[in-house]
Amino acid sequence: MEGFKNLSSYILATVIHDLTVIFYKRHIDPRSRTKDQMEQAARSGKQNIAEGYTMQSLESYIKLCGVAEGSIKELAADYEDFLRQHSFTTWSKDDPRIRVFRAFRAFWIAPNRPNTPNLPNNPEEAANMLLTFCQMESYLLKRQIEALKEKFVKEGGFRENLFKKRLEEKRINNPSNPNHPNSSSR
Repeated sequence: MEGFKNLSSYILATVIHDLTVIFYKRHIDPRSRTKDQMEQAARSGKQNIAEGYTMQSLESYIKLCGVAEGSIKELAADYEDFLRQHSFTTWSKDDPRIRVFRAFRAFWIAPNRPNTPNLPNNPEEAANMLLTFCQMESYLLKRQIEALKEKFVKEGGFRENLFKKRLEEKRINNPSNPNHPNSSSR
């Protein structure tokens, strides 16, 4: 299994994507632009984590995780809009039902198949569940981005490290270097 598939952020993004597909099939007009936007935002959240992980450049990985976070926030706004436009309640973070959603932890039950909970049939409950999952995903991505930034500060970036290797190579292969095989100082 590819390394990115072990990331909690990727697993939860997969759950969000899968449940969003079910949600819009049940509750959004299939001809609506909102359906397309929700589908693309959910997909982008997941795919940008995968793409970023495979990049050689840590800077690009950080940037793509930021794109994933932006997509998830866009999707969260779609769920907030759905709740408001249908005169449903957005449950507060202290609501016991939200605490149940927050207790969910995503993991793989089979290759490429996360432990996806059943999406409630009630549209208010379903939208609140997915809004909560989007908030959880934003938190995970924020932490992931901060960890990647720390790694970048400690280890440097791709270009910086290549440049260091190039300088070392030039130093080793310089004939005036006392350690060079053709050096006259031997």
